[in-house]
Amino acid sequence: MRPYTVICIILVIFMFTVWAQEDRSTPKQQKWKNQQRRRRVPISSARRRQKLIQPSPIPVPTASFVPVYNGDDTIVHILQAVLGVSEQAPSYNILPGKKGHCMVNGIAMYDKAVWSPKPCVTCMCSNGNELCDETVCPLLTCLKTETSSGECCPVCSQTEPIEPKDSVLMKSPHTQEEMDELLKKEEKNHKKERPKGKVLIKKKKKGKKMLQKDNTIKSETNEEEERSQEERRKAYEEEELRIEEEERRKREEEKKKKEEERRKKEEEDRREAEVNRLAMERKQREREILGLEEDEDDDDEEDDDHDYNLRGDVFRVPRRRVPGSRRPTDIHHPPLPPGCFISEITVSCSNAKLTGVPPISDPDVKSLDLLGNFITSIPKEAFNGMPNLERIDLSKNKLMSTGIDPLAFKPLKNLKRLYLDGNLLDQIPQELPSTLEELKLNENKLSSLEEDSLKDLKNLVTLELEGNQLSEANVSPLFFKPLQHVTYLRLARNKFRTIPQGLPASIEELHLENNQIEEISETSFNHTVNLHTVVLRYNQLEESRIPPLTWIFHKNLESIDLSYNKFYQVPSYLPKSLLHLVLVGNQIERIPGYVFAHLNPGLEYLYLSFNKLDDDGIDPTSFHGAHHSLREIFLDYNELTSVPGGLEDMRDLHILRLNNNKIKSVPLNCICSAEDEGDSNIEYLHLENNYINTREISPYAFSCIRSYSSIILKPQKVK
Repeated sequence: MRPYTVICIILVIFMFTVWAQEDRSTPKQQKWKNQQRRRRVPISSARRRQKLIQPSPIPVPTASFVPVYNGDDTIVHILQAVLGVSEQAPSYNILPGKKGHCMVNGIAMYDKAVWSPKPCVTCMCSNGNELCDETVCPLLTCLKTETSSGECCPVCSQTEPIEPKDSVLMKSPHTQEEMDELLKKEEKNHKKERPKGKVLIKKKKKGKKMLQKDNTIKSETNEEEERSQEERRKAYEEEELRIEEEERRKREEEKKKKEEERRKKEEEDRREAEVNRLAMERKQREREILGLEEDEDDDDEEDDDHDYNLRGDVFRVPRRRVPGSRRPTDIHHPPLPPGCFISEITVSCSNAKLTGVPPISDPDVKSLDLLGNFITSIPKEAFNGMPNLERIDLSKNKLMSTGIDPLAFKPLKNLKRLYLDGNLLDQIPQELPSTLEELKLNENKLSSLEEDSLKDLKNLVTLELEGNQLSEANVSPLFFKPLQHVTYLRLARNKFRTIPQGLPASIEELHLENNQIEEISETSFNHTVNLHTVVLRYNQLEESRIPPLTWIFHKNLESIDLSYNKFYQVPSYLPKSLLHLVLVGNQIERIPGYVFAHLNPGLEYLYLSFNKLDDDGIDPTSFHGAHHSLREIFLDYNELTSVPGGLEDMRDLHILRLNNNKIKSVPLNCICSAEDEGDSNIEYLHLENNYINTREISPYAFSCIRSYSSIILKPQKVK
């Protein structure tokens, strides 16, 4: 009876112990475990969808993790440093990409463009989406491989080490036929080594001789193996020599081919020079023979060719008569000036130390590049020899307004692009052709814009006047009136104190950075209904100098850059259609409540780096109306001591920068909401350079973030 009682007591104690251990886990741990069980299915399905979209995703770079033990013996993995994360540097660019383009490192990639961000990875832009694929390297059977700099896959090394004799059979590559022959030889050797039992029994006296013979056979077998190994080694060396010889022969052939091409090119140049010389001599003889008769014919044709008059210093090739025809025909073009060259329809004379427009007569030329010379004047007949020019680049010369003839550009009926940047012009050239679509006059000395300066340029699309001496006092309100199709206007680095009046209604992108603008009048943008981007950084603006009705009702204004002004809080009455707001480098101390509530469809990019925001400056309602739309928030380099509230409700957030503040802790539900069971879309979370003790972070603080490599926590500042 007593043993039975003891057994029952032991069983009761054991059951009580098991029950106590199971009940020891905290409610938070149980809740987290339940969330993880419920989350398994959506995570796998989400990843399966991601694989369908990108068959070959770019591998995430490996980063070093440090296990940190908390008080409850749980482990939190923290990224050691930023170096292991393949995130681009912060970009405050607000210019929206064109439809179908991809933005890569601040560069707009056109649709179907292909580029390689790093070896083994090739990316393509497809309808605005960046699709990347990783190259799969083939398997190599050689002993030693090497990867060249900039290459993706390894290749067989040209100098493979020769293994010792004992390891040649094991490591040298063989074909199947060689392996079969080797096995047959081994079997034959074993047969030779096998003694005949009957002979040994019957002839005991000859045992010594048989043993000696057996030893002899073994030694012969070993010698044969060594010989075969030596033969294989020699064959391997011969193969290496053959490969080297083949490569040397290919290099010599390539060198001979290049030499032959160079020789042919020189020969062609000599032949062309000889043909030109003979043509010149023949033309000279024709002129001497024809004499006055040719002069009379030229006088008769002068009326027919009045639109193609050449200036006096242009060298025009004499014409030869075609049998049965009275009109002459050109046979070749004159030689170009030193420092110039021609490529199809383009003549380039960049940095050729020219002091004037070169005398070129070629009606096929459509583009003339004269950048970086010492040209001081443009006469009336400067371009008569190139009547079909579509583009002229005269940037970085010594041109003055008095040196440009009023009719210098007028005869060019096809001119579309004229670049005059970096000259000494104080007025816009007169009588520009009406076909002009792009005009650049940056970095000049323009001091006035009159009403009729661009009177005939109805087709102009791009106008750039940066780096001049323009202001509202010397720009006529009627200056922009003739410009009916201008969409891109740059007036940066001037002396404007207000927004210029009379902006064209067609304008879409306006740049006024680096001026002295202090206020914006209520009617400044009344007629610019198509405006979608305004850049006003590096001015003197304050929130009180922007009236409520300045742009609040604009339906297309999506991007505003107000960086480096004098704002003390995020301005109110923002455009309803706003998507990008850049306020970097101000003195902002507060984000008012409901300041984004009226935006539709909602703000997506908010950049507030390098300001003076603290915990009191962010209200619970500061981001009201933007929780569903915000994709990027930059709050780095401020004075925050805690993570702002409301971030856990932003389900579409991709990048959150809170680095370089004074944050001391990361509460449990400040990033991941306890109520939401889904995954967060955060790709980069920056919390480095604060005062956070990483050992005190709860292991569930970042449970909604898919990858721990997205979280940057180190280094931290020392208190």
